[in-house]
Amino acid sequence: MSTLPFAPCVTHAHFSHSLSPMFILRRLPLTRQLRFSRNSRVASVVSAAAVRQDATLWTPAPLSLIESAAESLFHISIDISNAPDLVASYTRPGQYLQLRVPDVEKPSFLAIASPPSFAVARGAFEFLVKSIAGSTAEILCGLKKGETVELSPVMGNGFDMDQIDPPEQFPTVLIFATGSGISPIRSLIETGFGADRRSDVRLYYGARNLKRMAYQEKFKEWESSGVKVVPVLSQPDDGWKGETGYVQAAFARAKQVSDPAATGVVLCGQKQMAEEITTILVADGVSNEKLLKNF
Repeated sequence: MSTLPFAPCVTHAHFSHSLSPMFILRRLPLTRQLRFSRNSRVASVVSAAAVRQDATLWTPAPLSLIESAAESLFHISIDISNAPDLVASYTRPGQYLQLRVPDVEKPSFLAIASPPSFAVARGAFEFLVKSIAGSTAEILCGLKKGETVELSPVMGNGFDMDQIDPPEQFPTVLIFATGSGISPIRSLIETGFGADRRSDVRLYYGARNLKRMAYQEKFKEWESSGVKVVPVLSQPDDGWKGETGYVQAAFARAKQVSDPAATGVVLCGQKQMAEEITTILVADGVSNEKLLKNF
């Protein structure tokens, strides 16, 4: 650590063998004593803050799978079978953690894509990671199976689905995700939130085109659980017959919210999308308290 510019600097050469440091301090003018005391307290506070900043508990864990999930997106699985505390700390979809790769100081924040039950049963966390040039995520996506990364404790409160329970009182749940924002939504759907006991559960999932849309192989499974999947492509290829444009525009065209007071909403992904969807729904009478956000 570099020396603090305001820290007192007193060497042993300043004291004779017959005079103690406290004697010297007592002989200082009162203003110098106060300055000495104040600077010591400030230095202590700064040092304590540095300790707190470095106090993150990092758990080493090996990569068990890295494969392409879509264009620029990677499916990554990390073995945490030897980290029971880490497994136990993941309790709710929408939670996330920090990940560090070897020789890179800056960590990456990643939402956990697999449900908590998967961590318990398989001893692994799964992630959907977007490879961005020059980022920690790009380095992560270039690693190989067996290489070790470091994980922080699980963070965040996740989606508080109690806000839109029981299903009988909130038969409509609208879910919105864009890009890699589908990651915690996968965890939510596969954890289960009573979708099969609700009359209208829709997932509006936006991507540039099908090549950039992850988890397509899971859509049938999600639909069988009671979630209607509505893919929305902003730059579709020729022949696409589904929804086009941005997620918020596709929803505005369909809307169909029969009872705003009985509607819950989950949002994850691009901030502009989430803000525009929020504006539309709140104007229609959906309570802000029933909008669960993660972006």
